[in-house]
Amino acid sequence: MTVNAVRLNHAVLYVADLERSIAFYSAAFGMTVMAREPRANAAFLRLPRSGNHHDLGLFGVGAQPPRPRGSLGLYHLAWQVDTIEELEEARATLANLGALTGESSHGATKSLYGADPDGNEFEVMWMLPKAHWGAYENAAPIERLDLAGEVARWGGVRTAGELVPLGAADGS
Repeated sequence: MTVNAVRLNHAVLYVADLERSIAFYSAAFGMTVMAREPRANAAFLRLPRSGNHHDLGLFGVGAQPPRPRGSLGLYHLAWQVDTIEELEEARATLANLGALTGESSHGATKSLYGADPDGNEFEVMWMLPKAHWGAYENAAPIERLDLAGEVARWGGVRTAGELVPLGAADGS
């Protein structure tokens, strides 16, 4: 038997400076602090359109050397946007914050990459409508992202609400 999870609910990161990280995630994603736990030097943040209790937990642990890229552990978190236009807006936001580190097309998803002040990497991605995955349903290429072309093709298409229907994953 497997765990019957439907999606990642939240992430928790260790950060050097809690207030600096709160400021970054507020500026980059519009997150707000919905709770603090002073005994753990922690804050819990929520995305503006989220119905979740919290989407990101931050635990301040003080300055430490960054973990080398490519070493064991978490590579990145991925934040999904609803429209390709929101991905285009995210590119400008991340660039203005000096946090944009790359971009690519993975076929079914279009992605930007960034890093927070502690070097924690993240992805901001938009997913094609599932009916258009085609050859990408079982593939994840790494190709150049033509964001202007994707906006021209997919403008106005919302996909964040597409979920696997109940019972579809187990064949019932």
